[in-house]
Amino acid sequence: MSSSFDRSATHIDFFADLQATVATALAEDLGSGDATALLVPADRHATALIITREPAVLCGRRWVDEVYRVLDPTIQLQWHADDGEPLAPQQRVCEILGAARSIVTGERAALNFLQTLSGTATVTQRYVQALAGTHTRLLDTRKTIPGLRRAQKYAVRCGGGFNHRAGLYDGVLVKENHIAAAGSITAAIAALRAARLTLPIEVEVERMDQIDEAIGAGADMLLLDNFTPDQLRAAVILTAGRVKLEASGGFDLEDLPAIGATGVDFVSVGSLTKHLHAIDFSMRIITAPAENRP
Repeated sequence: MSSSFDRSATHIDFFADLQATVATALAEDLGSGDATALLVPADRHATALIITREPAVLCGRRWVDEVYRVLDPTIQLQWHADDGEPLAPQQRVCEILGAARSIVTGERAALNFLQTLSGTATVTQRYVQALAGTHTRLLDTRKTIPGLRRAQKYAVRCGGGFNHRAGLYDGVLVKENHIAAAGSITAAIAALRAARLTLPIEVEVERMDQIDEAIGAGADMLLLDNFTPDQLRAAVILTAGRVKLEASGGFDLEDLPAIGATGVDFVSVGSLTKHLHAIDFSMRIITAPAENRP
């Protein structure tokens, strides 16, 4: 079995596009400049506090740091929690010290990253907890917010989940449209092998009778699409460890214990990254002396 299906070790560089992502967020927010911030004296310094209004798993520190690094390198951030740590309502998350104009200009971009990525990490943790006591691991999907894939996959890790492929380039998943275009599962896998593809091959199957064909053709892993728990259990018995098995099919949180009990290796859940509940963070200036600070 290829080590590429060992999801315990990530192959994704989560921060490769961090600077570009933050630059895009700032460009769309600032445009030609922050007109409202002009009401704040240029020499005014302040301390601002970020708190969370609800329980959460923190994620997004590096994106917030980058927002203020770009806006004003003299800004200082003092974090009171690390990514992946639980937060309680009204908990102090971060203090920001420096030029008041810079603090308020970066507020929305910083909180957008924090609320989105913490939201992904928080829901991931809930799904992971629903699988407690089973060996089934939770996987994310490619159903991510455009431009935030690496960031959201990092958030899934912070919540205790595991990553599926980062994109179309680092993993093969033969889905129903590929099979239809190729003519059959066997033909699809044969074409990939003929191309001397070195990546492991996962095949989506929709019926029990496709399992033996996929294994016989050389699939390394099977995605069992919309199988019932009874069918998943039967697939585990039928394959007897010959391939890794991934369950998929629009599962909700309450479905996870039954899915884990079937013995499948993985369950993938698109809602981790596409059905987002943003965490309610708030930033408030708590001190704003009129005098300059050195």
